[in-house]
Amino acid sequence: MQALKNHQEYDFPLDWNSIQDRIHAIDPIKYASTRNFEKGALTYLGPYISRGVISTKCIFEHIKSLDLEWRSIEKLVQELAWRDYWQQVWVEKQSRIESDLNFEQKAVLHSGVPAAIVEAKTGIEAIDSAIQIFYKTGYLHNHIRMYIAAICCNIGKYHWSAPAKWMYANLLDGDLASNHLSWQWVAGTFSNRNYVANQENINKYFNSAQRNTFLDVPYEAFNKLEVPDVLIKRHHWKIEINYPESISLQALKEKKTLIYNYYNLDPLWHKGEDVQRVLLIEPDVFKRYPISQKCMDFAVGLSKNIEDIKVFVGSYSTLQEQLKNAEIVFKEHPLNDHYQGIQEDREWMSSIEGYFSGFFKFWNKAKKELIK
Repeated sequence: MQALKNHQEYDFPLDWNSIQDRIHAIDPIKYASTRNFEKGALTYLGPYISRGVISTKCIFEHIKSLDLEWRSIEKLVQELAWRDYWQQVWVEKQSRIESDLNFEQKAVLHSGVPAAIVEAKTGIEAIDSAIQIFYKTGYLHNHIRMYIAAICCNIGKYHWSAPAKWMYANLLDGDLASNHLSWQWVAGTFSNRNYVANQENINKYFNSAQRNTFLDVPYEAFNKLEVPDVLIKRHHWKIEINYPESISLQALKEKKTLIYNYYNLDPLWHKGEDVQRVLLIEPDVFKRYPISQKCMDFAVGLSKNIEDIKVFVGSYSTLQEQLKNAEIVFKEHPLNDHYQGIQEDREWMSSIEGYFSGFFKFWNKAKKELIK
C-alpha cells in the first residue's frame, strides 16, 4: 500500500481549522489542468460538502476572493455547480432517483454487484489498487468512480442500482444525489447515452502501462464485447454498523432545538445562540441507505465541531414527542420530509433552483449570476 502512504490528502481531518486550511489550499488553475489525473491538484473537500460541514457557496466565495480571472476558476466552479445541480434533481424527483430516472437501462443481464469489484480483483491494476485504498480511506477519485460504474453497467451488464449502493456505503463523501445520478449518467438512464473507458484511458490518467486486460480494446469494439468471465460472479455484500452512544430522552430539555443529521453537520449554523443541538441518527434511514462504520465514525467525529452537540439514536417522531411543545428547527433536505417543525433553506452557490433536464441548462443560468 505504498500508494496510500504517498497520498496524505486521503487522510480527512475532522477539526474545523484543518478543514479551513484545506479550503485555503485550493489552487483553481492547477485544478483545471490536472483534475482528471490521479495526482491532480484536487480539493479533497467532497466529504465536508456532503456532510454539510461546508457549502458550495462558502467555497465559491473563497475562490472569488482570490481575484483570479473567471476563465481561471470556471472549471472548479462548474464542478461545484454539478453538486448543486444533482441536489436540485433530487429535490424534484425525490426517491425516484433510486430507479431508472429518464430511460430504461439497456442490455441488463445481471443484478447485484460483481465480486471482482467488491474484492478488488478485476485484473485492472489501477482500479484494484484504488478499491483497496477506498476501503481504508473512504476516498475514490472521480475518474475511478466512472471507470467502476462503466465496468459494472456497460461491460458486466449489471443494473446500476446495487453497485451504486455499494459505492455510496463506503464513500466518506457519499451523497445519494451525486452518487446515484452519476451512476445513472454512466449507465445511460439519465441521459440516454452510456460511458465507457478503455485501458489506454486508464493508463493515461493513472500512471499505468498495463496491457492485455479486458479493457485493452479500441472503443469501437465495446459494442460487441462479451461479458468477461471475471465479472460474472456476484457478491452479496452486507454492511453492519455500531451506532454511537445515545443520550437518554430524559436528558433532553424542552427548549428550542436544532436538528443535525448525516447531511447537516454545519458548525456555524445558529452559532452562539442559546439552543439545544441534537445530532439525530435514525436507524431506519441507515437500514434503507447503508453506510460503513468508517463513514458513521467520520460523521460523528465531524459533529464534535458543533458546540455542545448531543447524539440521539432513534426516530424523529420519538424525539419530537419528547420535546413536546419545543421549537424544532432543521434544514431542508429530501431525507427530512418526515420532519415536522421549522424548516430552513440550505445554502446554495447561486439562487438558481428548480429542475433542469440537463446540467448545462442549469449551469448557463447559474454562470450568469456567478460571473458577476
